[in-house]
Amino acid sequence: MSISTTPVEIVVTGGESSKRIDVFLANRDPTFSRSALQRLIGEGRIQINGRTVRPSQKIKPGDRIRLEVPRPEPLDLRPEAIPFEILHEDADVLVLNKPAGLVVHPAPGNWSGTLVNALLHHFATSGVTPSHVGGKERPGLVHRLDKETSGVMVIAKTDQSHRALAAQFKLHTITRVYEALVWGVPKKGHGLIDLAIGRDTKERKKFSSRTTKPKASATEYRVEARYGKMAAHVRLVPRTGRTHQLRVHLSSIDHPILGDKTYGGAKVMTVEGIPVPRVMLHARTLGFTHPTGGEYHQFDVPFPADIVQVRDGLEAATARDVMS
Repeated sequence: MSISTTPVEIVVTGGESSKRIDVFLANRDPTFSRSALQRLIGEGRIQINGRTVRPSQKIKPGDRIRLEVPRPEPLDLRPEAIPFEILHEDADVLVLNKPAGLVVHPAPGNWSGTLVNALLHHFATSGVTPSHVGGKERPGLVHRLDKETSGVMVIAKTDQSHRALAAQFKLHTITRVYEALVWGVPKKGHGLIDLAIGRDTKERKKFSSRTTKPKASATEYRVEARYGKMAAHVRLVPRTGRTHQLRVHLSSIDHPILGDKTYGGAKVMTVEGIPVPRVMLHARTLGFTHPTGGEYHQFDVPFPADIVQVRDGLEAATARDVMS
């Protein structure tokens, strides 16, 4: 893969405290990990005041930092015959039921075996050239679901449908309903979680209210079923679409999603002796106005087998507690 670079210059302001150059840059731009920055430093791509540096070198106000940021050429994405369930398909859109465990688009650590690879294979066999409005690496993708989240997704097959669907997502006119199994039982049967979130200042792979760039975020929730005091089945309607929003919001009220070790810790990986195989979050309902026809379409998919198994285990444990 050929590599080009883009120079970036940063002047350290007077309000900055003395800290290592790799720590300073990682906090300033969370897209860089400290290991990636240390690699750039080792390659001589980061300088302070015109001189190459060590990772441990401290910055001070007035320093001029220059980075030569590598820009990889676009990936040569390959079609792969990965099966997925199609709920609806026409000339403009494809609606599918994404299984848990399938990464949506290629990224470091997952260059193949993604939904994008599966879509490219599907489109190639049907003679379709998908929309590239979102970039060549994300053909047809208007939105995404986390790797461990299952449920309904819509894919744009033309540039026109991509722009029309993206506008609906931006205006929050899309109907989106999620369901989850959560640790513990919320005291209120329903409510609104209104908490601005962004990339966490200390743990760059997480999102939280502890952030330098908070973005308004709101989630409606309703308790659908209670399993004693150990867990609950909740219905979630996001009013906004932030990364990890539902997971962060539920954790913020002390009811993290079962199986979500990132935001709930080890305690949510088993409940009443029942192992939880993944994040128990499912995109149940997706509704939108068709990009060309103008009619409203809505698709609903019930819990997949792995969530049903955990839910049934919770119901059985609850029944035993009542009988004892």
